[in-house]
Amino acid sequence: MTPRINRREMLQGSLAAAALTLTDHPLWGFGQTAANDADAELIPFLDKQSGTNGIQWEQLKSWITSTEQLYKVQHYGVPKIDLSTWKLEVGGLVRKPRRYTLDELRQRRRKTITATLECSGNNASAGFMGAIGNVKWTGTPLASLLQECEPYKRGIEVAFFGADTAKDELRKNEYTANFSRGLHITDAFRDDLLLCYELNGQPLDTAHGAPLRLVVPGWFGIAWVKWLSRIEVLDRRIMSKFMAREYVTLRSEERGDKTLWRETSIGPMLIKSIPARGLRWKDGRVQIVGAAWSDGTPLARVELKIDDRPWEKVTLDSRNRSKFCWTFWSCDWLKPEAGEHIIISRATDVEGRTQPPADDPMIQLKKTFWEANQQWPRRLRV
Repeated sequence: MTPRINRREMLQGSLAAAALTLTDHPLWGFGQTAANDADAELIPFLDKQSGTNGIQWEQLKSWITSTEQLYKVQHYGVPKIDLSTWKLEVGGLVRKPRRYTLDELRQRRRKTITATLECSGNNASAGFMGAIGNVKWTGTPLASLLQECEPYKRGIEVAFFGADTAKDELRKNEYTANFSRGLHITDAFRDDLLLCYELNGQPLDTAHGAPLRLVVPGWFGIAWVKWLSRIEVLDRRIMSKFMAREYVTLRSEERGDKTLWRETSIGPMLIKSIPARGLRWKDGRVQIVGAAWSDGTPLARVELKIDDRPWEKVTLDSRNRSKFCWTFWSCDWLKPEAGEHIIISRATDVEGRTQPPADDPMIQLKKTFWEANQQWPRRLRV
């Protein structure tokens, strides 16, 4: 396939030996035939991904993440649930409190969505960079269930409680706490939130929250409460451990000679991308492929930088695109110079939010590891 030559290269008069160009060549492993796969050689990144909880980026071949590859995180352990007695309670400030068996929930309107699930600590280090996956979720919409229970107008918050518990303490008061998170009632009534009982077309397994978990597309995984047992409508914000004390980002902003500090609860996902694979093709070019994602705000572009060269736009995969899903991308590097190189990607959404470099104040002045969306330099030897 003939590469497209950009304006800068035309002005230079010829293709530089290490120039980046765009082609419509499909992503290796993302829909190609086995015969085409054999034409490419994997070039391992030198900054090896450690840890085994979740995907291994260099092995990524499918837009949909298998259940076996999907990362697992729990905070109060994995509860033992008796399905014969389990029911979902809906109460608080509602006119019609209800209790639902799993069979009753399965008989309600069924909906399947595909959405990317990401831990808010993902990419904080090389040891924890695979805590993300793109999965098909099936369940019943939360909004219609809440409507049937008729929340009172003064209800502003919907709290979600898991069956998992642990001892906790607040100002020297010890108590048994259920894992819990909350959403503003406006967010809870979004039509894409699900009470999920199937994962990738199969019954939800225990490790991922069976019999029921909350699915909140566009939000970090901490909001996707597993082992869901109770929903309450409240007239105030819930301030449990994982809303107000943990999964809180501490960030400062320099304003002249003063420093302004903010503590914010983890919520929507941030704009992010990562180089996932390097492939050497028989024609001599090296193809860099990766993924980019956001909170559902559409991507405007993804760019790639090699060493000190200018940023170049990459090709976004148009075959597999959905609002709350990651997008695969690729860029061809013609006649790369032998040796070690630094590969960096950055994503920008249509609202102008760009994935920041590691030395950006938004990253440097952040004192907690959650919401780690800095550009991730990767080393590659050609």
